[in-house]
Amino acid sequence: MGFLSNKIARDEVKPGDHIYSWRQAYVYAHHGIYVGEGQVNHFTRGDGQETGTGTFLDNLVVSSSLNHGDTPCPKCGDRTKVGGVISSCLDCFLAGGDLYVFEYSVSPAIFLAKPRGGTCTIGASDPPEEVIHRANFLLRNGFGVYNVFKNNCEDFAIYCKTGLLVANTDVGRSGQAATMVAAASVVLSSPLRFVAGFGSLAVAGYGMYCASRLVSDIGMRWDVSKVPVERLVADMDDLAGMETEPEERLVTDMAGMETKPEERLVADMAGMETKPEERLVADMAGMETKPEEKKTS
Repeated sequence: MGFLSNKIARDEVKPGDHIYSWRQAYVYAHHGIYVGEGQVNHFTRGDGQETGTGTFLDNLVVSSSLNHGDTPCPKCGDRTKVGGVISSCLDCFLAGGDLYVFEYSVSPAIFLAKPRGGTCTIGASDPPEEVIHRANFLLRNGFGVYNVFKNNCEDFAIYCKTGLLVANTDVGRSGQAATMVAAASVVLSSPLRFVAGFGSLAVAGYGMYCASRLVSDIGMRWDVSKVPVERLVADMDDLAGMETEPEERLVTDMAGMETKPEERLVADMAGMETKPEERLVADMAGMETKPEEKKTS
C-alpha cells in the first residue's frame, strides 16, 4: 500500500474492485466499480459539469468521461455528453491516468496516515458478487441526481461496495468531499485565532483536520444504515412521484373549485325558483277552501 494512494497494474484489478484515477493534476479523483471484462460502471455528469455546482467550478473541472475528439472510442462511442451511471471500458474510465484501487477495512492509523481523502476507508466491503449486483442494478436504474458534495462518483462506488447510506445528506459518503469540508472547517475555525505561534497553529489545525476526516468516514459514522439496492431505487422513484403529486392535486383542487360552486349555484337557484311557487299555491288553496268549509259548517 502506498502512502498517498494504492497504484496497481491493470492485470491486478479484480471484478468488484473500487477503482479510481486522478484528474486535473491530482485536483480530484474519479471513482468507479470494475465489473469485469474490461468494463467499469461509474457515476458522472456531462462534459463541463463534473462538479454540478452551477458555479465557475463547473468550468474548471472537466467531465469524467474521456473526450476522444473526432474519433470516439470503438468500444464505448462518444460518452462525453452522457450523464448518470454509465459503463465504460477501462481506457475511457482512466482517461490517460494511472489505475488505483480504493482500500477497505484499513486501520485508523493507516487512514490518518493518508493526508488526502478519497483513497481508503475504515469501513468493510461486501463480497464482490454483491458489489457487482449493485453496480449493474444502478446502471439500469440510476443513482439519483449528481451532486459534488452529497451524491458523487465516490458516493456511488462506496455504496456499491458497502450498501450503506448516510441519513444526514449535507455531506455524503465521499472522502474527497469530507476532506474539503474538514479543510474549510480548519481555516474558518475561530479557536485557532487564539493559538500562539505558527508551529502550534499548524499542529492544532492538522489535529482538527484529521479528527474531522475520521468522524466523517463511512466506517465511523453512526448515521448510516444498510439499504438494499432495490429499495434504494424504489425510494428514489417514490421521491420523484412526490415531486409530481402536488401538481396533480393542485389541478384536481382547481377543477373542483371551478365545478362545485356552479353546481351549488344551480341547485340553489332551482330551489329558490320552485319552492316559493309551491308555497304560494298551497297558501292560495288554503285561503280558497278554508272559508267555504267554515261557512257550510
